Amino acid sequence: MKKFLSYYRPYLGLFAADMACAFTVSGINLVFPLLIRYITGELLPSGLENVTGPIFKIAAAMVGLTVIEYFCNFFITTAGHIMGAKMEHDLRNEIFEHFQKLSFTYYDNQKTGQIMSRITNDLFEITELYHHGPEDLLISVVKLIGSFIILLTINVQLTLIIFAFIPLMIGFAYYYNRKMRQAFKINRAKIAEINAGIEDSISGVRVVKSFANEDLEMEKFRKNNRRYVETKKNSYYYMGRYHSGINAFNSLIYVAVVVGAALLTGKGRVNTLDLITFLLYINTFLDPIKKLVNFGEQFQNGISGFDRFYEVLQIAPDITDARNAVELKEVRGDICFKDVSFRYSDRSEPVLSKVNLTVKAGEYVALVGPSGVGKTTLCSLIPRFYEVTEGAITLDGRDIRSIKLKSLRKNIGIVQQDVYLFAGTVMENIRYGKPDATEEEVIEAAKKANAHDFIMSLPEGYDTDIGQRGIKLSGGQKQRISIARVFLKNPPILILDEATSALDNESEKVVQESLEALAKNRTTFVIAHRLSTIKNARRILVLAEEGIIEEGTHEELLNRGGLYAQLYQLQFK
Repeated sequence: MKKFLSYYRPYLGLFAADMACAFTVSGINLVFPLLIRYITGELLPSGLENVTGPIFKIAAAMVGLTVIEYFCNFFITTAGHIMGAKMEHDLRNEIFEHFQKLSFTYYDNQKTGQIMSRITNDLFEITELYHHGPEDLLISVVKLIGSFIILLTINVQLTLIIFAFIPLMIGFAYYYNRKMRQAFKINRAKIAEINAGIEDSISGVRVVKSFANEDLEMEKFRKNNRRYVETKKNSYYYMGRYHSGINAFNSLIYVAVVVGAALLTGKGRVNTLDLITFLLYINTFLDPIKKLVNFGEQFQNGISGFDRFYEVLQIAPDITDARNAVELKEVRGDICFKDVSFRYSDRSEPVLSKVNLTVKAGEYVALVGPSGVGKTTLCSLIPRFYEVTEGAITLDGRDIRSIKLKSLRKNIGIVQQDVYLFAGTVMENIRYGKPDATEEEVIEAAKKANAHDFIMSLPEGYDTDIGQRGIKLSGGQKQRISIARVFLKNPPILILDEATSALDNESEKVVQESLEALAKNRTTFVIAHRLSTIKNARRILVLAEEGIIEEGTHEELLNRGGLYAQLYQLQFK
């Protein structure tokens, strides 16, 4: 709750004004029945000629109170909602910033749709609680206490009859609020599952259509949707009992007042005016009860969303800067693996075991081997996408764990097989490698990547919108833009992860030329399945399950007749 309440801190002035307006509205609602009681009990019995003036004065006062109530309600609705929107903005900023800190390990086990649900659906319900919750609670408390004090001054016995129901209602509400909270939390998880399914299906829509599996996707969606309806039924069951119970209590209060008034009237303890006043105040009393009912539902919705929000914030990033981490200034690019072992958190078997490797600055090293032996994992350890389980990796003699993450990654460029381009223009995507780059620098990077000519042939050149994930471009074009992005970044260390394996021969030739130009004078790691692309590498490392088992040039490894020779023969048989 301390964390929950902390988001009010930047808006305490606005919050106080919102609460003051809510308090004023509650007070005005309490005053109106008193004024009516005064008119009917004091003025009207004194004769019409004596009451016209006072009645008009009271009417003017009531109009004035109505105007004040209007402006207070206007402030609550506008400024209060704006405060809620600002708090939602702060929450979304915080959770998105936290997502940026989490490592690949977290994302390996999460679905994009579920993450999106936490950022959108959950936060909306939280901010509804932030804005409406306190004011509804304040209005309810003021009206309940105010009406209790006023009714006590009118008739103690009838007041006690009404308020005897309060403990019962509180106990009833507490029990069903707990049930609703559990149900709403399950609902949110099911909504996240639906969002994850939708995101997965839409992202893979081309695969879906190529296999004509629209019916299969629809069935998967219907299945998730049915599960959601079942959980909704459970929550509505508790909600129905909650609302029905509160409404039953409201009706019983009316019955109790009428019966109590009848008994007390017979004994001369209640007069007609007191009974009318009580009946008027029952509405004033029941209104906050209804608000408390809504608050209960709103609270459970909001707090279950906040539980899910807080769950994410409680996940500590497993890869962070060391306390005395330093910035890299001049990087040569010497990289050394010292007895490096690594295993994924959900596996017992290590992916890499006791790897020792030294790569000198500017050296071009190719990594080959069967799938699943850890080639990509080995390279992912250099920018600390994953943390080594044992051993150490050094850059220019310094343990990479003693270097600030941002500084380390700024000096490493990565070109992958699965190129990710952002929705936007060609210019924006290349400039992602260096956000403050000039237009001339972007064009120069594109020329180095052999991308300038095809970019200029696009409808709007560098300002052409390339669609979601660059869908409007071919594979080779996307790859060259990703290479231009790294050229613009200009890092001293380069990782090429099967960068040409998904391309046709013509595109591969152009992209390979771009990659060779990019790798010049940089420490380069190349992961390759197509052995033809690394034949000219001066140093080829062959990885197997037991680690690096062979090392040499293409010719040396072929002559040795080991695993590399087998892979080469299989590929070119």
